[in-house]
Amino acid sequence: MVITAAAETCRRMLVLWVDLVRRMAWFVTLVSVLLTVGVGYYVATNIRINTDTADMLSSELPFRRQSRAVSEAFPQFSDTILVVIDGETPDLAEDTATALTARLRQRPDLFGEVYDLVGEPFMRRNGLLYLDVDELYDLSDRLAEAQPFLGTLWRDPSLRGLFRMLELVIDESLKEDGTVPIEIGTALDAMAAVVGAQAAGRFRNLSWQELMTGDAGGKGDKRRFIVIQPALDFESLLPAAAALGAVRDLARDMGLDDARGVRVRLTGSAALAHEELRSVEEGMGLAAILSVTLVVGLLLVGLRSPHLVAATLATLIMGLMWTAGFATFALGQLNLISVAFAVLFIGLSVDFGIHFGLRYKEGIDHGAGHAAALREAAAGVGGALMLCAVTAAIGFYSFLPTAYVGLAELGLIAGTGMFIAFFANTTVLPALLTLAPVSPSANGAGRHRPATVQPFIQRHARPIAWGALVLGMGAVVLLPQARFDFDPLNLKDPQTESVSTLFDIMEDGRATPYSITILAESLPAAGRLAARLNGLAEVDETVTLADYVPGDQDEKLEIIGTMALFLSPSLAAVERKAPPTIEELRTALAALRGNLERLAAAPRDGPARSGARRLGAAFSKLFGAGSGTDTTLRELETRLLSALPGRLRALRQSLMAEPVTLADLPAGLRQRQVAADGRARLKVFPKEDMRDREALGRFVEAVRGIAPEATGAPVIILEAGRAVVTAFGQAAMLAAACIAVLLAVLLRNLRDVMFVFAPLTLAAVLTVAASVLFGVPFNFANVIVLPLLFGLGVASAIHFVLRERKEGGPAGVLGTSTPRAVVFSALTTIGSFGSIALSSHPGTSSMGVLLTVAITMTLGCTLVVLPALMAIKPASR
Repeated sequence: MVITAAAETCRRMLVLWVDLVRRMAWFVTLVSVLLTVGVGYYVATNIRINTDTADMLSSELPFRRQSRAVSEAFPQFSDTILVVIDGETPDLAEDTATALTARLRQRPDLFGEVYDLVGEPFMRRNGLLYLDVDELYDLSDRLAEAQPFLGTLWRDPSLRGLFRMLELVIDESLKEDGTVPIEIGTALDAMAAVVGAQAAGRFRNLSWQELMTGDAGGKGDKRRFIVIQPALDFESLLPAAAALGAVRDLARDMGLDDARGVRVRLTGSAALAHEELRSVEEGMGLAAILSVTLVVGLLLVGLRSPHLVAATLATLIMGLMWTAGFATFALGQLNLISVAFAVLFIGLSVDFGIHFGLRYKEGIDHGAGHAAALREAAAGVGGALMLCAVTAAIGFYSFLPTAYVGLAELGLIAGTGMFIAFFANTTVLPALLTLAPVSPSANGAGRHRPATVQPFIQRHARPIAWGALVLGMGAVVLLPQARFDFDPLNLKDPQTESVSTLFDIMEDGRATPYSITILAESLPAAGRLAARLNGLAEVDETVTLADYVPGDQDEKLEIIGTMALFLSPSLAAVERKAPPTIEELRTALAALRGNLERLAAAPRDGPARSGARRLGAAFSKLFGAGSGTDTTLRELETRLLSALPGRLRALRQSLMAEPVTLADLPAGLRQRQVAADGRARLKVFPKEDMRDREALGRFVEAVRGIAPEATGAPVIILEAGRAVVTAFGQAAMLAAACIAVLLAVLLRNLRDVMFVFAPLTLAAVLTVAASVLFGVPFNFANVIVLPLLFGLGVASAIHFVLRERKEGGPAGVLGTSTPRAVVFSALTTIGSFGSIALSSHPGTSSMGVLLTVAITMTLGCTLVVLPALMAIKPASR
């Protein structure tokens, strides 16, 4: 009796409130508009978006504390931009990195610290010590053979010097004894490719590094990295925008593009966050536009009244802005999941407007006046709307007690948004309808429209129920195959530059983001721990600062010393020849072409002869029978020799190598491996593919068996996934329990409570089965689907059950406005969620897909299965 009296009191108060709003319609509308404008300004000037996926989970979780400890000890690895430079040749990559680093360091106010380990003077001087002994011996032999010719090029680094050097080699090789001072077949082939590219109008430069080392090299040899820790503008929605834009502008100004054999791309944590935010922003912007378009179209079809549609949309916009204001005030920021609140609100708030509007129009069509129709709508549907708001809010709020902060924040915003939607649709909507009342339909007064589906459901109620049971049992069989995707990389847009670049560099095992980091008390302690970890089958290798000290230094220094003896005189600082004139270049070219013809006609076949033929043919394509224009010759000189001076300087500097100890390592490197308090950083690299969930689990468990405080991407992925699954289970149980208790208290009828939950349970099982069949795994973003389904889906069932009570049985329910309101409410919700599915951001897209599937399943179960159950077991009179 107490519950009944309280419900009746709430109903009367709601009717009085709507009637008061009607009498003060102009005032209510004016205040609502002014409030919306003020809140809109507040949101625009205060809202922020946090793109850090790590902040999606509680900072008090153990693995978050361990990760934070590493970040505090080594802040150099936070908020970075990784500049990835790919050159057509190693020379281009090296020269580009050197030039770009110098330009970046001219703007410390914008780019902060710029770190280029390979370009450090230490590495230029001691780089040869990091080669294997066999590689160093091979290099020494090659350079010994080339020593006389390197000296020639050192003194005359022009086409004149290059062509004369080749003439000398060809002359020697054509002598009777056939002694070849240096193998030039490879060089001639490489030059032929460059000359041929110039003739065809393509970019290509000669790589002197490849010629000196005899190794064409792989992708890693032609790639350089620069790490930037830029100054971020946290007052902006895109803190790294200025730094990223400046790097791209600088690369463009320097002509670093594919047309010149260089590709510059940006990735790193700052770039990933920036482009993820842009991806979400663009996707949600498109989703909002499509959502509004679909909602307007469905409202026009469903409500069949332009005045009612306009009032519903205006109410929706005001409520959306108020909800955004609450989010800004309560949280100050949105995360990559909570940005979806706008589309969720559009789909759910319009549900309230449709039910209230159609009940109001039903009264108008029955001949009631405007005031009476508003009171009838408030009395007839107000209680159901309030109950739906509460149950939907429960579904959203169910994540609040969990450690999943990302969804908890969305839950707080969207849950509160349900009450804002209820208030707006019982305040703003009646006021707007008063200012622009709806006219009766020409054929609607006093009559229910015939229910064409009702007879079918009544006649086939038991087969429908049995069919639903069989379908549900079949879906249950698929439940064990449901999968949770733990990897946050799969939630990022692979079409963005930062993500595609990250996937590209992941092909290099040392560049993988799936490494574990351990903080050891000291460097010796890190070394002892590394020795134990290297014994694990799951570990490929470990790296500490000590690993940057080259091994076999005595033998390597002896080899380098020998190289210095025969190379240093050739690379000594002597007076160089004056640049050649055009006539000198033409003369040298003519002489070389004549020698190439002699070599090509030599009786002995071999690489040099075939190379001479190819180069001679390439010269013919480029110059014909003559020597070309001045411009052509100068361009050829640039293509063939622009990389040479840098390689010779680097070679000369590398001959000055000295013994290396820990103390000799560059300060920047030491600071990235040993913290200020002496703790050392130990990196552990996996042997297996970490995109394999089972392999990742084995790797983490094995390493943590020795180092329980280990952190890094694999640990975070594994533990975050477990935390989310736990949060999901807690939220699902909490939502179901709270909604069941609420319905039991308010409905006070076990049959009605079971009828509300039956279609929801079936819809939930079918949704999980659909995720298996469609290959859409659950992830950090779409895991909200099932708890949300209980909160949202229960609304339609509540409307059916309460309308059945009023109509006195199930027979008349399908002939009222309630089924129409349920259908169009669900369709508008599906339209809103479906628009999210079109986002290019995989996380929000998957959320849209599963939410669409869930609401579609709920609609089908509510419109078909629930009426069938009502027909089988009618309510007792």
